[in-house]
Amino acid sequence: MGDKLSVQQIEQYRDAGWVSPVPVMSSDAAATARSKLETHEATLGHPVDASQRSKCHLLFRWVDDIMRDDQVLDAVEDLIGPNILCWNTILWIKEPQTASYVGWHQDLAYWGLDNDELVTVWVALSPASEASGCMSVIPGSHHQLLQHDETWNKDNLLTRGQELSIDPAEYPIVAMALEPGQASFHNVRSAHGSGSNTTDDRRIGLSMHFMPTHTRQKLSDWDSAALVRGSDDYGHFEHSPQPMHDFDPVAVEFHRRASKALRDIVYAGTEPDTTTL
Repeated sequence: MGDKLSVQQIEQYRDAGWVSPVPVMSSDAAATARSKLETHEATLGHPVDASQRSKCHLLFRWVDDIMRDDQVLDAVEDLIGPNILCWNTILWIKEPQTASYVGWHQDLAYWGLDNDELVTVWVALSPASEASGCMSVIPGSHHQLLQHDETWNKDNLLTRGQELSIDPAEYPIVAMALEPGQASFHNVRSAHGSGSNTTDDRRIGLSMHFMPTHTRQKLSDWDSAALVRGSDDYGHFEHSPQPMHDFDPVAVEFHRRASKALRDIVYAGTEPDTTTL
């Protein structure tokens, strides 16, 4: 296991809260992952729904494999150290020519975690261009926690339709376009969002949310995470099982419990009128 990020990339992440693009898998491997997802969708007869998009490493062995890949974890270790938990994995899918978007937000405002060391790795499984709604970020925004409004907008893919109270247009915005197999990295406090997909192809991304093992969950007495590297001397999160295959019954049952806990956390203090997770 060696360094994945350059000194300059690490410094940029510290100063600006993001670094992109970072190659984490080949384009062929990304195409294979997309094919596995879409083969599953073909058996369903419809796109994968909200119940299977979050904590998806518990349902799909191929997601678990990406989450534990050294290409990913070497880079994460450069940023948060050798003892690493993955709190969540999410499939982000925008269908062609649709209005879905992700409002400008900071994740830490809703995730209940007690520090800002979590890093999100967003891997493109299809082209993520500005036209298809790639993620954009406001550099340096991770240095402060900003106010959010909850809009419950049906086209906003976030749980509460949250939107920053500031006007992002008044800030320098960087679009993090990615080719399949490339990833962006951003801090849990970085303000980010993405527009709608105006192309004729799906925009498919997998986000993985890594944190050091000393992290605590403040909004729930129970939460889970996967130990993906190193050791956990704290035990603040129950370790999730590694599926032996897609829809391993043991992991599926754990997914049911973990998903409920996650819903309770992200909707804490409000009554949800949607089932995004």
